[in-house]
Amino acid sequence: MSYRDTKTALRALSDLAASQGGYFTARQAKLVGYDASHLSYHSRARNFERVGHGLYRIPTLPVSEHDDLVRAWFWSRGRDDRPRGVISHQTALSLHELAEFIPSTIHLTVPRGFRKEPPAGSVVHRGPIVDREWQWIDSVPVTTPVRTLSDLAQPGLMPMEQFAAALDAAVARGLIRLADAVRLRGQSAATRRAASCGDGQ
Repeated sequence: MSYRDTKTALRALSDLAASQGGYFTARQAKLVGYDASHLSYHSRARNFERVGHGLYRIPTLPVSEHDDLVRAWFWSRGRDDRPRGVISHQTALSLHELAEFIPSTIHLTVPRGFRKEPPAGSVVHRGPIVDREWQWIDSVPVTTPVRTLSDLAQPGLMPMEQFAAALDAAVARGLIRLADAVRLRGQSAATRRAASCGDGQ
């Protein structure tokens, strides 16, 4: 690359990384002009930090408040280099400020066919999430409040009292409609009854 091309490539890579919590992949870098030899050189020079297989970080960029979630999202990359996961369940509830506590593990939902071994400190759920069911929060995709609460309506995921409190808070803050809260409260009660009956058999 010429000097001008180098400046252009660095600006493009920095802008991309800034939108992704400071991270970029080797494949993304190649698209803007950095091949393997460039990545190796800049890693040795400590301009880039290699943090995982094919994953780098620009150390001069600020660290995201949710750096661990950004890393988990990049872990969910498929063969095409695109992350497949969406932050969900208890972790999403905390990000929406509807949880009474901060979860000690990261919950992530990936497509059913996704087969990577989950990283330490994470819980992986499998199932479809359509576009209207997630949103961006601080550089990571997160299930919407209504999808988050729908996931947590299943038995065994959180105490009913905490679930009900989260529903009430979501309605009070305008994050979900009252009709959604009524539906989810009934859905949770029904699934918990069914689970209880099943346990009693």
